[in-house]
Amino acid sequence: HHLNIVEGKMQYLYDEQGKRYLDCFGGIVTVSCGHCHPDIVKAVQEQTKLLQHTTTIYLHHAIVEFAEALASKMPGNLKVVYFVNSGTEANELAMLMARLYSGNLGMVALRNGYHGGSAGTIGLTGLQTWKYPIPQGEIHHVMNPDPYRGAFGSDAAAYAREVEEHINFGSSGRVGGFIAETFQGVGGTVELAPGYLKSVYDTVRKAGGVCIADEVQSGFGRTGSNYWGFQTQDVIPDIVTMAKGIGNGLPLGAVVTTPEIASVMAQKIQFNTFGGNPVCSAGGLAVLKVLDKEKRQAHCADIGAHLVERLKSLQQKHEIIGDVRGRGLMLGVELVTDRTEKTPAKAETAVLFEKLKDLGVLVGKGGLHGNVFRIKPPMCFSKDDADFLVDAMDYAMSGF
Repeated sequence: HHLNIVEGKMQYLYDEQGKRYLDCFGGIVTVSCGHCHPDIVKAVQEQTKLLQHTTTIYLHHAIVEFAEALASKMPGNLKVVYFVNSGTEANELAMLMARLYSGNLGMVALRNGYHGGSAGTIGLTGLQTWKYPIPQGEIHHVMNPDPYRGAFGSDAAAYAREVEEHINFGSSGRVGGFIAETFQGVGGTVELAPGYLKSVYDTVRKAGGVCIADEVQSGFGRTGSNYWGFQTQDVIPDIVTMAKGIGNGLPLGAVVTTPEIASVMAQKIQFNTFGGNPVCSAGGLAVLKVLDKEKRQAHCADIGAHLVERLKSLQQKHEIIGDVRGRGLMLGVELVTDRTEKTPAKAETAVLFEKLKDLGVLVGKGGLHGNVFRIKPPMCFSKDDADFLVDAMDYAMSGF
């Protein structure tokens, strides 16, 4: 049965019967600060009373303040911010910029990656679940540097060589750009093999391309160790896209890039009716402030470490758990019927998903076969919540 959720408070949700659920998925990794966080509610209410809408054809201080605050969180020369309404729109704009700036059309993306559902980004997406049979347009999908399922395990150099080969043999030798999530969200929280992005960014830039980091799910301190997912790979992208957690539930996305790349957009008018609207800008700025004030990055590292430890001991107990991965509050638990063959436990995952729901625990599902539990709760998730989640999983799995 489908849940009818009528109320949310921080890491908890309530259905129409008043039953409380522990939200371990945060509205698909979107609720960063917590459901109805008072500071964000207040910022949105105040701005709504004052001015709901102008477009970027007029000046508005909320947009400028938010853009400055966001740019201050970025490394290198990532200084120019464009606001949009979603991750799909952010990736669409990033791809446009990459193609215009490089003068090349071909885009390189990863198998198992997810970048949106619009006509352009559906091409970048590398999972058949989300791809409709429409023209994909000059997009190359390279092997996924997946330490658990990938052909080369954690050997980043081998995967990076494959990208080089693909460019040499499968393209004119010049590409427009490369896009990757550092932690594949929809694909089941796959953290890319360490060192992969450094080599690939190098290869792509030599081929005239621009490097795009999709931070829609892994940004804003969720990984604990870093504020941005790409920092876990020690790289600085040319373009960064973000959405979801940036607004704690507000429809908001952003593209951050360098002044050089941004200059290509000046050839025409870059326009988005609702991008950077006053209400979302005020809310987005409030989100950044809350995450800093409540030290959420450190909190994610702390609770995440505890959670991983508990999940790993659960793995010792239950054969069905094939892999526990990720970091901070961006975790994946892959379920298999056979550990050696890594056979996806498709039906079992669906049953456990419902059992957890009955126990009052909401998790996400991911991966091509839907056999990965995605654990990405609001960042106010506590140690007690983590324990409750693992205990519920233990109880649900004990029947298997």
